[in-house]
Amino acid sequence: MVLSERWLKRSVFLLCLAPLGWLLAQALLGGLGANPIEAIIRFLGDWALRLLLLTLAATPLRLLTGWTWPVRLRRLLGLFSFGYAVLHLLVYTALDQFFAWAAIWEDIVERPFITTGMLAWLLLLPLALSSNHASMRRLGRRWKQLHRLIYPAAVLAVIHFTLMVKADLREPLLYGAILTGLLGLRFIRR
Repeated sequence: MVLSERWLKRSVFLLCLAPLGWLLAQALLGGLGANPIEAIIRFLGDWALRLLLLTLAATPLRLLTGWTWPVRLRRLLGLFSFGYAVLHLLVYTALDQFFAWAAIWEDIVERPFITTGMLAWLLLLPLALSSNHASMRRLGRRWKQLHRLIYPAAVLAVIHFTLMVKADLREPLLYGAILTGLLGLRFIRR
């Protein structure tokens, strides 16, 4: 790996950690508002979605600009997206629901925004587990097919966010427009 690529990946790694640092600082300073658990869940979910969209932007960015470096960051961004999604789910499970599995299951079944969020997370799970070189070799061409699950996962993540928001839909609609543009660029290319 070239020194500049190593520097780029390390820089992006630190940038991906920065939101967690900000969240920790806000928690320590009491800046999370009246419902800190909800604020943490929302913050982690927002960053999971943002990083997922950045992951999807790598290929279109390469196609539009000719730059190859975005594609080399795709795995790192995808794993960070999944990491934020894991933390999002963990805070919901542990701090919001106190591991009350019956209540969690009831939420999954009865609340559409939680159902879609859980489905998105379940689609991302095999992608994260198979993102290493050994899995790529072992799965061969099927690895690429498996990793196409990112598209329905991203759609479900945007739907999850849209259903969760009760009043101001501008932010979820913005994410939906970005996702539509990114997916549209892929279909135009084909």
